[in-house]
Amino acid sequence: MSDQSYEPLLLNRNNTSKTLDETIERCIGEFGWAQLLQSVLVSLSWVFDAQQTFISVFTDTHAVNELSLQKQGMSSVLSGLPASSFFIGCLIGGLVLSTLADTKLGRKNMLVFSCLVMSVAGTITSISTNIWIYSFLRFLSGFGRATIGTCALVLSTELVGNQWRGQVGIIGFVCFTIGFLSLPIIAFLNKESSWRVLYLWTCLPTILYSILVHFLVCESPRWLYVRGNKEEFVSTLKSPIFYLNYYYQINLSYFLIQNSNESSTINLYSAIKMLIEKKWAFRRLISVMLVGFGIGMVYYGMPLGVGNLPFNLYLSVTLNALSELPASIVTFFLIGKLTRKKSLLVFAMLSGICSIGCVIVQNDDFKVLQMGFELFSFFSACTCFNVLLIYTVELFPTCVRNSAVSMVRQALVLGGAISPMLVAFGRKNRWFSYGVFGICIAICGLFVLCLPETKGRTLSDTMDEEECKESVFVC
Repeated sequence: MSDQSYEPLLLNRNNTSKTLDETIERCIGEFGWAQLLQSVLVSLSWVFDAQQTFISVFTDTHAVNELSLQKQGMSSVLSGLPASSFFIGCLIGGLVLSTLADTKLGRKNMLVFSCLVMSVAGTITSISTNIWIYSFLRFLSGFGRATIGTCALVLSTELVGNQWRGQVGIIGFVCFTIGFLSLPIIAFLNKESSWRVLYLWTCLPTILYSILVHFLVCESPRWLYVRGNKEEFVSTLKSPIFYLNYYYQINLSYFLIQNSNESSTINLYSAIKMLIEKKWAFRRLISVMLVGFGIGMVYYGMPLGVGNLPFNLYLSVTLNALSELPASIVTFFLIGKLTRKKSLLVFAMLSGICSIGCVIVQNDDFKVLQMGFELFSFFSACTCFNVLLIYTVELFPTCVRNSAVSMVRQALVLGGAISPMLVAFGRKNRWFSYGVFGICIAICGLFVLCLPETKGRTLSDTMDEEECKESVFVC
């Protein structure tokens, strides 16, 4: 092959301002089977994430009855304690662990660590002896679970080029749906067994999964470069996963020489510090967190509240799980065409209207209509959830991306932490549950208007690079 024939493949050596994103786009823009398998393996963590998130629907009532020795007249506050403990654990875990994926541990190691903490805590939950130990272990499970979805989403999307980022992100959401849908099936098959068995069925496979990820998944090349691990960065991109040819390897080495003076100054707290110090970043963070809070209240609250509707519990949870599937499919096929802002705004409003519809239509003669409102509200919230996380990935640069996505997830979980108590109060008056859900997601959805559109934009890797884009893009 002559120099002329491969010269178009090379980086422009006279242009030393090539960004990391442009370089990696040239290297991994083609989506191979190895990358697909990596992305799917990483995304499978969402299956176990979903199981531990919604397992309370089938276990908490029986566990509280048995462990608190209250066979009759069970306190509604006590019945919501384990679920709220789980979500509080998610909040604290997100705040404590989120920066580790951007700083010390990286995406892959953080994913393995989180899965292990969640699964080990869940396994021990099966031998709880009283309600306080049970609630504490649910807290610990939530603490570990906090960063699973974040690390999985960020890692899987950073392993592929811009063209496939949205579709790869949806794989995780589909896996979450599968995990959610598997719960009523596992619970039904074990309905004659103790609630303890359900924890073993869902947690022991997660431990095996964590071991597989440790040995089979590679670290994000973007994170390796930003952290200054440039030798591992090169070896990762030269691995069979990315099918780099000889000429790309030359260019990759040249790129590192041109940027050899760059060094990582990120420490344990600098990611959060950068997000707070930069006005544009702080504005974006607060806006997406407010949107996430409203979405989280409906997304986590609706499945927990189906027991308040006049339907069979197993059927209701199954229908809710199934409604996540079309939400993921819609997002998968339309993410390349949907504008992020308009999509979030429209689906948030639809979710709010339908949630309030569950309150207005209370006559049992129209119970099918009630369930229809509930399902469409949940479907809209699921779509918002999917779009919001992909949107957040695009809003923030590599150096703070995992921390930003994690903070948004904490806002989602904060809404989820409040929802079990609202569901408990809503048993007597649905305005305290579905009414509050609808009003909250509609109002919080309006904050998306404060954010810039990111459809079609490449990812930034540094704060300065994203700040430059901020100055030229109109919100």
